[in-house]
Amino acid sequence: MDNHTEKIRRRFDRVSTLYDVLESPMELMALKKWRLEVMNELKGKVLEVGVGTGKNIEHYPEGLDITAIDFSEKMLAKAKDKAERLGKKVDLRNMDVQKLEFPDQTFDTIFTTCVFCSVPDPIKGLKEMGRVCKSNGKIIMIEHVRSESAVLGLVMDLFNPLVVNLYGANINRRTVENVYKAGFTKVEVSNLSSDIVKKIQIFC
Repeated sequence: MDNHTEKIRRRFDRVSTLYDVLESPMELMALKKWRLEVMNELKGKVLEVGVGTGKNIEHYPEGLDITAIDFSEKMLAKAKDKAERLGKKVDLRNMDVQKLEFPDQTFDTIFTTCVFCSVPDPIKGLKEMGRVCKSNGKIIMIEHVRSESAVLGLVMDLFNPLVVNLYGANINRRTVENVYKAGFTKVEVSNLSSDIVKKIQIFC
């Protein structure tokens, strides 16, 4: 793990005890609903990238082979506790999306919910997801991105260093652009909340 990745990982370890509280306003507004919609699209052998504290675990459909990863050990510990409490069968692993320890074309569906704001090298992480996604598989991402509004985009740029230092996440990532830079061509994008929260579907 390089120094920058290690720095971000430590920040998530640090906020792990308060993470669910910090995220609760967005969960109440709409994020939980969007999570549920993604769960309905999961098929076959599934990989969740950035499981965090395990917010999606209670909504995992039955009968799927699900692996979930996170690079923060303390966040992953909370996800493991949640899976045990709920009696959910999931293979939880401490792993960095920038260096996935899976063979090529392993998963039918890969999904993320508000993860690529914090991946240190997002293009590298996206390429790795593409590598382990089966031909005719799908990657589904719910991600918040930089607004294209001149005023709001500038505000996000100005506040981004503070948020990154405190929390480890960027609020001005251009994730859709990064998807194309990573080499994907079959992509569908829809706005979920203004132009800040998007659903990105990548067809492998």
